[in-house]
Amino acid sequence: MYKGLRVAVVIPAFNEEEAVAAVVRSVPGFVDHVLVVDDASADRTYQRALRSKRRTLEVLRHPRNRGVGAAIRTGYARALALGADVATVMAGDGQMDPADLPRLLDPLAAGAADYVKGNRFLDGSVFRVMPPLRVVGNIALSLCTRVTSGYHQIFDSQCGYTAASRAALEAVDVDDLFPRYGYPNDLLARLNAAGMRVCDVPVRPVYGPGWRSGISLSTVVHPIASVLLRSLLRRLLCRWRRALSPEKGAAEEA
Repeated sequence: MYKGLRVAVVIPAFNEEEAVAAVVRSVPGFVDHVLVVDDASADRTYQRALRSKRRTLEVLRHPRNRGVGAAIRTGYARALALGADVATVMAGDGQMDPADLPRLLDPLAAGAADYVKGNRFLDGSVFRVMPPLRVVGNIALSLCTRVTSGYHQIFDSQCGYTAASRAALEAVDVDDLFPRYGYPNDLLARLNAAGMRVCDVPVRPVYGPGWRSGISLSTVVHPIASVLLRSLLRRLLCRWRRALSPEKGAAEEA
């Protein structure tokens, strides 16, 4: 437990046989549940994760590839079923520093936020460490997501290093989250529609010497553009419904 919170770490993994065992071992000892979700990897990700033999480790497996968002959905659902107070996400490729996990949990433990996300741009090394094309892409998507999500104070929208309270996960339809790379943008808009408090904390950008991206323009531009548009429309619709609800209540009383 961490400051009275029962914590689950969700580790989505796809073809991460070289990194996943080390990621599992790196999870801090205060974590109550480590949930690896193998998204139908073609390599030995599932076997390598199982061999970690960490106490409270569960390795879940999709029979077919469904996307990183779907893997996180599976992990969230299991975390809720286990009674976790907080579900955090750490990628299976080792791009997230486990030493940053307390930073994500502290605002939740203090009752100051419902959902906390990492912001690599708050770390001074980001422009030296993050590949230039990723910097440009992240800045563009972050600015767009500020508009579509309604959270104008957040940045680095694509950073998947996050911590969600049980209340936040129960307030959104986890099973309906976008299943692939646009899931963070979709989730933020849903959190805003549910009135959840979201904040950024600094996390260290991690890119190893052999790092390679599984993201390409063809796989993200159209899906994320579609997610952003739908997110904006959903948020505006929810705002409109909330604005109408007091008038509706008054009419019913009359």
